[in-house]
Amino acid sequence: MRYSVASVIREALTGNTGWGRAWRDPEPKPAYDVLVVGGGGHGLSTAYYLAEEHGIRNVAVLEKGWLGGGNVGRNTTIIRSNYMMDGNTQFYELSMKLWEGLSHELNYNAMVSHRGVFNLAHTPAQYDAFAYRGNVMRSNGIDAEILSREEVRRELPYLDFSEKARFPVYGALVQRRGGTARHDAVAWGYARGADTRGVDIIQNCEVTGFIREGDRIVGVETTRGAIRAKKVAMAVAGHSSVLAEKAGMRLPIESHLLQAFVSESIKPLIDTVITFGAGHFYISQSDKGSLVFGGDLDGYNSYAQRGNLPIVEHVLTEGKALIPCLSRLRMLRHWAGVMDMSMDGSPIIDLTPIPGLYLNTGWCYGGFKAVPGSGWCFAYLIARDEPHPVAAKFRLDRFRTGRPIDEKGAGPVPGHH
Repeated sequence: MRYSVASVIREALTGNTGWGRAWRDPEPKPAYDVLVVGGGGHGLSTAYYLAEEHGIRNVAVLEKGWLGGGNVGRNTTIIRSNYMMDGNTQFYELSMKLWEGLSHELNYNAMVSHRGVFNLAHTPAQYDAFAYRGNVMRSNGIDAEILSREEVRRELPYLDFSEKARFPVYGALVQRRGGTARHDAVAWGYARGADTRGVDIIQNCEVTGFIREGDRIVGVETTRGAIRAKKVAMAVAGHSSVLAEKAGMRLPIESHLLQAFVSESIKPLIDTVITFGAGHFYISQSDKGSLVFGGDLDGYNSYAQRGNLPIVEHVLTEGKALIPCLSRLRMLRHWAGVMDMSMDGSPIIDLTPIPGLYLNTGWCYGGFKAVPGSGWCFAYLIARDEPHPVAAKFRLDRFRTGRPIDEKGAGPVPGHH
């Protein structure tokens, strides 16, 4: 069924009895052309673009849990393309352009909201650095504005502009096209779109090993039996190193936790996305009125999907320092996503040394906003066995050959990215 105003009215008049399943629940077939391991945003978008752009429809997506239960449902829903390193700049802008037409493309409301992203500067040096980043963006055709302190005050009057502010605001870098999208709707929309084009989406199907013929991988062992394929693609977010180890690979990534928080619902207060330049804090407001915010890595390796209390205290303290009126707000819940942190803060979309195995990993803080572009470029790689030009720098061997894409300038230390 195509979703439309007419279909909503028709179902409202007929008791909502005509809605079908958004996607099928098929049994896995013995073999496919392509197996995509991981039913998160990156895996589902890859399957969708394989079918839509490359005509490869004998595809299965294997998800060990349920759709929306992994990292795609464990983030702060921010989308932006304010990157400045060659490679990242072009890739995230491609993703942003795909976000802009995504709801129409999928015939599914992903609730994409271009409410703008403000990166606050709290020192003159940081203001200069943001101006440089903004110039890089504009030179690549990406929208960017540099605002003074007074311009920021007019748009965000609830920030602490007092004489006693612990971290005074000097100005901001703004990308108006940035904003938010509904994270689980993105997963459901891609799942529905892929399913409509013939892709089998198989939930509760954990990959436990790989099937080899000689050096080549020709399928996977799963909790629902063996499934063979001409090509196997990994897109499993924070569990990449665990799955790669089953194939005999050790990846240049570390797994860390990144927490997100949701407050009680309040009246409209924040109509944009704000990032705190003096720490690692970012905040927006959901359509239901809750404030959604996050902080920095927990700082230790884990797959637990839950955070620690010192980071809770740290993040809430940063929020109060930035927006004093948050001090009496009640927090409802928090959770953690498992981040696969690469050594240079940039992703990996590439062939692996093992024939038949393709890799998508290392998304650090950029995983959700990259979903459309990641799927677009990974599908291109799988279909043609060559990197998409926009993702050509995201090679696995860049760490061996000394060509990192050090977006944050923090060096080869994953915890610093």
